[in-house]
Amino acid sequence: MPVGELAADLPVSRSAVSQHLKVLKDAGLVAEQSAGTRRIYRLEETAVLALRDQLDTFWNRTLSGFESLVERSQKERKARGR
Repeated sequence: MPVGELAADLPVSRSAVSQHLKVLKDAGLVAEQSAGTRRIYRLEETAVLALRDQLDTFWNRTLSGFESLVERSQKERKARGR
């Protein structure tokens, strides 16, 4: 989609959308293609899926660590007679 179409559905300026697209492009999450005077942006599906996988792994480890901490804390309380 061109920037104008993307910005039309968002509560931010076209300039802000362009800045975000630049960051996403630099991260390899979107690609751009020139079409006359416009630039058309599209998601790089493989990169987005890889990012999703990394985020899932991060949150699964984080939540598992938190669960272990809570369980250990509960065991310690019970051992102290609380």
